[in-house]
Amino acid sequence: MTKQQANWSPYDNNGGTCVAVAGADYCVIAADTRMSTGYSILTRDYSKIIKLADKCVLASSGFQADVRALQKVLAARHLIYQHQHNKQMSCPAMGQLLSNTLYYKRFFPYYSFNVLGGLDNEGKGCVFTYDAVGSYERVGYSSQGSGSTLIMPFLDNQLKSPSPLLLPAKDAVTPLSESEAIDLVKTCFVSATERDIYTGDRLEIVVLNADGIRREEMDLRKD
Repeated sequence: MTKQQANWSPYDNNGGTCVAVAGADYCVIAADTRMSTGYSILTRDYSKIIKLADKCVLASSGFQADVRALQKVLAARHLIYQHQHNKQMSCPAMGQLLSNTLYYKRFFPYYSFNVLGGLDNEGKGCVFTYDAVGSYERVGYSSQGSGSTLIMPFLDNQLKSPSPLLLPAKDAVTPLSESEAIDLVKTCFVSATERDIYTGDRLEIVVLNADGIRREEMDLRKD
């Protein structure tokens, strides 16, 4: 008789997809609101987007328990920073803090895949994309989560930023206007929802610009 072994994993993948697009003076961050495990939908109304600072928003997919723990750590570290410096963190500083926080846990990682979006010190849109252990890069657009393999080729086709090897270096921000970027993100999610069972229900869009933060919503397929 073969010996059967019970395996327990501290991780789960709750699915979902996040997208961010940076422009000359804006940043669009979007995520769906479905949270699943296996073939079961746990909830159709779970926000994956959190505001970390006035000009900085984080969208995370992966294991939502780890995501919530990570968000708490970042909020606490940001509060300490505000008390020490009497100002809020810039988006690039928050990007480095997130990288350090993930790398610190590299031997038992937060199973979260993050996209950080916002405005930098010059008011330009910036997007930082991460792996689970803190390796990050500033890009013009990015996608993470279960639908990212479907969305990234489409974004590459529409927005392919110039090679980082070019000299002089070209800007990473996308050439689209704010309304065009929002329409593009909506198109991404509508098409990903058709093929990915972990993406759907409702799309939450956060737009950052000089006027502040505003939110938009759009219904996606619920099956």
